[in-house]
Amino acid sequence: MKTSYKYLMLAAAVGLAGCQQESDQPQSDEQTVVVEKKVETKKDNKETVKQVKRVDEHSYGNIDEVNLHHFDLELTVNFEAKALEGFVDLSFKRLTDDVSELVLDTRDITVEKAQQWVDGQWQDTSFELAEKDADLGSKLTVAVNDSTNKVRVYYKTQPQASGLQWLTPEQTAGKKHPFVYSQAQAIHARSFIPIQDSPAVRVTYTANLKTPKELLALMSAFNEPDTELDGDYHFEMPQAIPPYLIALGVGNLEFKAMSDRTGVYAEPSLLEPAIAEFDDTERMVQVTEEMYGPYRWGRYDLLILPPSFPYGGMENPRLSFITPTVIAGDKSLVNLIAHELAHSWSGNLVTNATWEDFWLNEGFTSYVENRIMEELFGEERATMERALSVQGLRDEVKALPKEFTILNVDLDGRDPDDAFSGVPYTKGQMFLTYLEKKFGREVFDAFLVEYFNAHAFQSLTTEEFKKYLKKNLLDKYPDVVSPDEIEIWIHEAMLPPTMPNPTSDAFTTIDAETKAWLAAEKSLADLDSGEWTVHEWLHFINNLPEDLSQKQMTQLDKAFELTDSSNNEIAHAWLLLALKTNYDAVMPRLETYLVSIGRRKLIVPLYKQLMETEDGAVFAKRVYKMARPGYHPLAQGTLDEIVK
Repeated sequence: MKTSYKYLMLAAAVGLAGCQQESDQPQSDEQTVVVEKKVETKKDNKETVKQVKRVDEHSYGNIDEVNLHHFDLELTVNFEAKALEGFVDLSFKRLTDDVSELVLDTRDITVEKAQQWVDGQWQDTSFELAEKDADLGSKLTVAVNDSTNKVRVYYKTQPQASGLQWLTPEQTAGKKHPFVYSQAQAIHARSFIPIQDSPAVRVTYTANLKTPKELLALMSAFNEPDTELDGDYHFEMPQAIPPYLIALGVGNLEFKAMSDRTGVYAEPSLLEPAIAEFDDTERMVQVTEEMYGPYRWGRYDLLILPPSFPYGGMENPRLSFITPTVIAGDKSLVNLIAHELAHSWSGNLVTNATWEDFWLNEGFTSYVENRIMEELFGEERATMERALSVQGLRDEVKALPKEFTILNVDLDGRDPDDAFSGVPYTKGQMFLTYLEKKFGREVFDAFLVEYFNAHAFQSLTTEEFKKYLKKNLLDKYPDVVSPDEIEIWIHEAMLPPTMPNPTSDAFTTIDAETKAWLAAEKSLADLDSGEWTVHEWLHFINNLPEDLSQKQMTQLDKAFELTDSSNNEIAHAWLLLALKTNYDAVMPRLETYLVSIGRRKLIVPLYKQLMETEDGAVFAKRVYKMARPGYHPLAQGTLDEIVK
């Protein structure tokens, strides 16, 4: 284990910065753990509104009775057993006088023993692990006496833990060493740590991980860039984060710096391509600081994961997890890095209090992401990216259950993963874009800066956001946007009539050329496609009609070599169109694509389309049987329902 002097100085500085933010905006324990829901009551024949307190419906934790604020983790990474083994010490403060138990969330965790800290020593205490609920896992209740504020739980994870993926050497780029990584969002931290797994809970932590000596361990904490491989790694996270941002990765990893505070961790063969692709990261940090205030997390590094990672990226503080599918060789997909970085302000710093408030994370982050891209790459590219997102959203909402098109979605009795869609991202982004255009960018930027500062290191509900918005924007600038308009945006289904519809001159030109080709007025060779960006290619493919003939599909493929595209986004768009038009020439490429990539955004629509036809379903089932072992449990859970 090692904790360098350089680290201690940096952690102290960053920790003080975080504490300063918290002291500027004091936050009571109740604010941290309570969700407020309006209910109508009658008194003296008059209707009044009162606030009823309830805890997060996706956590068993008694977060209305205790404030879990810190944990210390001691784990061994056992690749042979596909398990994390050890214990966690959980420190808490009492919010009421009659607390007799600490209630935690678990899923597929074997609990071996529980202890409590009493009079300077650990004493065994009783615990009860309830039957497993399909969505929420198993409630763990640990008995505590009046004099303790710390509990220790000895446990080990099970191989099927939904928040971990254990990869064999053959499933990695180097083919020589195993790999494990976590994905805790939304409620999967409970599958590798017994914890109150709610975004309303914020914890600091320390951790010691023991691994095979040839492997490097990383966490969403400070990672020493020049650490030595010794199989014993120490981490400290001085700022309080919600449990879904706890993360770890262990594998054959190397590091290379991009600046004094940014760098990349990756398997050796991916390191240089990743550095070349993402070397604008430091500038991204700088332009975001110029717009929205200081970056408050110390370092910002990237961990390039194997292609089985189910998302584009995950905003784990200090160490964003990134899919290799965005290493395109031309920086065309680096808006993903801008998105994960933007979470350092919206999401990590100011967090949704429940998963019904998820849009407060992703809508704000998508907005900030696009502003970063505009500052760094220009207004034209930012506009194209907004336009593509809105096009995708308009198509997506047609297929979504109506209730899932609401920003402040009702998730009672549902797994948060079931509601995952582009709605909180793009509809949320367009809501903020709407406010920006109504109030003006200068006014709206000032509002956002104050919003981030006022709620730094806090978790927020939609109702709390609406109150803050009214007081600090609507009331300051009356008669610009009404509260009723806010209600429509946040609480009504589908897309509001006032939603911005970004348009790109480049896309307009492409539409005209496409129309000319379809009318046989132009050949494909005449299309001015030589300088098209990835965004223009995506617009072109996504807007082709689904009744193209086999001859037309063959012409497109021969002219532009779309089946062989090395850009994973372009390949996805083309393969999806090919399935819709029954262009069978793509099937060998489709098989390779589905087996080699685990990113849900890229593979789920393809499997869904395959299942629309009898022959497609046969193909999907055959390929999925091969591909499934290499997919993350989150992707498996989604696809098991599709490929029945």
